[in-house]
Amino acid sequence: MNKDHLILRLDAPLMSFGGVVIDNFGETDDWPSASLLVGIIGNALGYRRTDREDLQALQARLVFACRADCEGERLRDFQAAALNKNDKGWTTHGQPEGRDGGAKTYMGKHLRYRFYWTDRVITVALRLEPAEDDPSLDQVAKALDYPARPLFIGRKPCLPAAPLLVGQGRGESALDAVAKVPAMVDREQRQRQVGHIAFAPVHDRPHPFVRDQHREVRVSGRRNWVSDVHGGEQRWLEGRLALSAEDLL
Repeated sequence: MNKDHLILRLDAPLMSFGGVVIDNFGETDDWPSASLLVGIIGNALGYRRTDREDLQALQARLVFACRADCEGERLRDFQAAALNKNDKGWTTHGQPEGRDGGAKTYMGKHLRYRFYWTDRVITVALRLEPAEDDPSLDQVAKALDYPARPLFIGRKPCLPAAPLLVGQGRGESALDAVAKVPAMVDREQRQRQVGHIAFAPVHDRPHPFVRDQHREVRVSGRRNWVSDVHGGEQRWLEGRLALSAEDLL
């Protein structure tokens, strides 16, 4: 049975899809996670970080799949800041944080590395289950068109190059829906087009992948919005979409 989906296009000069942070190295994953999309939708709806139950419920209903239309390149951003003892900076938890340690520890700069995607274009098909609960798919669509706050893709500097919502689609699964969407790339992007590389959850009966050109991966893309940490694993498939019966998995 075909189901309604929203079609989003993630396209920005810089995007970050999160990843495991080790010390002062902040990586980016290849694909957007459930928590990233919940953050975008929640921001559009006007949710705050303290609306933990609403964000948790939204994440529990979210089903989505992705397709890479342009592969893009990873960019490493080197950041250095001289912080004195009385200087404070804002954290992702919304609280100011200062530096500890003796006087000599302030002689060196605070260094960190952040990784981004540049020139990467991702098409996303998403739906909410149960469909009859609030917010509805229509409410989400209206919020994405007229967001309560400015939207960003991963980190606040990563502003979209165009409106995120590009339309609606139907499919038996999220990947079936995203597979039906024409690649939304301009002439310059078409030269970097990878074509039909996709990412979809195993449980959603994904559109068939090309035989021997797929793999199963485990991801931890869901956040516990109460404790504010990611945990658990979900099974996803990554590979090339089948375009004909001869290609089928």
